[in-house]
Amino acid sequence: MKTTGNTILITGGSAGIGFEIAKIFSEKGNNVIITGRNEARLTSAAGKLKNTTAIVSDVADKQDVEKLVATLKSDFPNINIVINNAGAASYYLLDQVDNAYERAEEEIVTNYLSIIGLNQKLLPLLGAQKEAAIVNVSSIAALVPNHVIPTYAASKAALHSYTQSLRLTLAKATAVKVFELMPPLVNTEFSTEIGGENGIPASEVAEALVNAFDNDTYEIHVGRTADLFGLFRQSPEQALLAMNPGSAA
Repeated sequence: MKTTGNTILITGGSAGIGFEIAKIFSEKGNNVIITGRNEARLTSAAGKLKNTTAIVSDVADKQDVEKLVATLKSDFPNINIVINNAGAASYYLLDQVDNAYERAEEEIVTNYLSIIGLNQKLLPLLGAQKEAAIVNVSSIAALVPNHVIPTYAASKAALHSYTQSLRLTLAKATAVKVFELMPPLVNTEFSTEIGGENGIPASEVAEALVNAFDNDTYEIHVGRTADLFGLFRQSPEQALLAMNPGSAA
């Protein structure tokens, strides 16, 4: 997959992993569009980047998505890469809250269902390009859950399964390549509650995506994710313990 001369949509592009992906691709001569819910934050982020347009849009709001798709069709008809990065996470123990359903609903809608919806609406545009890609940003937790992010992990596991099915489907009939970016713990504001300061820099995740594009590596195990994947293949039980140290499996 080429890494220059693209028109790229990045959801959740105002901070963290999304911002770093926008930065690295904008510096490589791509036309970048970032979305987010907070207009001030989004405008500030775009002002720090080259070749970048900011569009206020909430991936979980169906009306916002319709407006976004209409804007892309009219103003950016050459869009050929969609990076689904926007996410929601809730940190809690299943036996210590009474609103697990509500938390899970937000995560499933944001991390899974909204991605299916946006991809479906943009496939006609992507399919019309000579070279195109969808990147779904999942997580190390898509492989093995951590019990303090139980429904977040479940939403990412669903995204992982969907991504594999989408890749197989589109490979048969289109030129759209499907990548899955699977970061471990990353040092961002998003992960503060679970010790994000101990995670890898978001820039490392962005660099891994560029390298994967260069080599057409479709499932991208960043940092510790690669180690966990190897352990999981040998022993799912040991992988579960490694993700949940001090807990009984």
